[in-house]
Amino acid sequence: MTATPASTDLSRVHLVGIGGSGMSGLARILVTRGAVVTGSDVKKSTAVEVLRTMGAHIAIGHAAENLDLAGEKPTVVVTSFAAIPQDNPELAAAREAGIPVIRRSDLLAELMEGHRQILLAGTHGKTSTTSMTVSAMQQAGLDPSFAIGGQLNRAGTNAHGGTGDAFVAEADESDASLLRYSPSVAVITNIEPDHLDYFETPESYFKVFDDFADCVIDGGYLVVCLEDAQAVATGERAAERGIHVLGYGAHNESSLPYGVEVLEETVSAEGAHVRVRLTLPDVPPEDLAYDLHVPGHHMVLNSAAALLAGALAGGEPAELAAGLTDFTGVRRRFEYRGSAQGIRVFDDYAHHPTEVSAVLTAARAKVDAEGEGARVIACFQPHLYSRTMKFDAEFAEALALADASVVLDIYGAREQPVEGITSRIITDKMPEDMPVIFEPDFSEAAGDVISLARPGDVVLTIGAGTITYVAGEILSKLEQGEARAESAQPGEAEGQDV
Repeated sequence: MTATPASTDLSRVHLVGIGGSGMSGLARILVTRGAVVTGSDVKKSTAVEVLRTMGAHIAIGHAAENLDLAGEKPTVVVTSFAAIPQDNPELAAAREAGIPVIRRSDLLAELMEGHRQILLAGTHGKTSTTSMTVSAMQQAGLDPSFAIGGQLNRAGTNAHGGTGDAFVAEADESDASLLRYSPSVAVITNIEPDHLDYFETPESYFKVFDDFADCVIDGGYLVVCLEDAQAVATGERAAERGIHVLGYGAHNESSLPYGVEVLEETVSAEGAHVRVRLTLPDVPPEDLAYDLHVPGHHMVLNSAAALLAGALAGGEPAELAAGLTDFTGVRRRFEYRGSAQGIRVFDDYAHHPTEVSAVLTAARAKVDAEGEGARVIACFQPHLYSRTMKFDAEFAEALALADASVVLDIYGAREQPVEGITSRIITDKMPEDMPVIFEPDFSEAAGDVISLARPGDVVLTIGAGTITYVAGEILSKLEQGEARAESAQPGEAEGQDV
């Protein structure tokens, strides 16, 4: 179990990188709690403008004088160590002035103090599962506070300071910051090696989830996916240490008890009809049914986790299930962006081979359920050189689930380019009879996709970088009447790797 963090004065808070998906949500909660909020970011954004309308003082660009935006210096400065260089002038000025500098995860831990903490962790699916949990708990009248890495479509926000006693949040494992929290309910969706630039070995990555299980407070619960071997192993070790563990899934070959058993999953073009059995400690089992409006078996599993987490937090099961039916998705998680010339465009944040495979499998299930012979076209931008080099073959295998693919060059984010490494290490491993375009020129991506697509097709832009802008450009070009290929059959020159 981890200790509660020492209390920090949050009366005046300065956030460096305030427009980011995680930081902007915490800033929103701070403002609603009455704090004086200042911050900076490298560019204007919708998040920045919304915070300004709420009363936050925000500068565009980083400079030492930004610490004085509200007329006096902040009591604490918050930063994301992964995204903001440590020689940032605002961080340097804060340290020189003796102002505490803390991580975003430290601020989240402070904001959750005094609440029943519902933490969602795992290599994949954190944002979707957290969002489903919030939707379910809101429908059940629990009004939780929440902080999510993506924007809830229906709520139009990524954070909220609720009136209930629960606080629902993602627990980020990428730098072991998930160990800062003290969850009443800790969910692990799955565990697969990732972030090896930080952890170096799969074993050290796996261990952080064991340590996360030990953060569960006395009387709390660890919830694990019974269809994921590493999550099950983590749960079984936790149970041996005396931690209460419940599982969810469609099958169970472990020694762990079901919390939610998926009894039926009927796939449709719109999502799935799901029937489950909820079994809470000392409560008779209850069968429930709900409709999901987001596709894929992985989303069914995420919904089961959300139902169980919400029930353990005190939600009425039938109301929680209604909240899952009401869930309309999260921005950049199989997000429908629009249709033009009969071509439908979706956008997804997937950036690990397993995630890419899951979203393409969901797209395939959607078009197969429609039964009209539509195809799936992927436009993928790899994220991080280290991840691309580690999983090049796995990315190639995942992208082969599409009918055709455009692969952009690597989005390095915080990493420097690696000499000789491009996305060709992926496309060179893809099937020779599959239309594949390696596109090093970002500005050409939309045109490449249009050259491959035909009416009825589903196009998916996939990745954690700037690929999301390509989705809008595809639709814009199609709406302006840009010509597309009548067909792009495997083996034709226009679909070959170039």
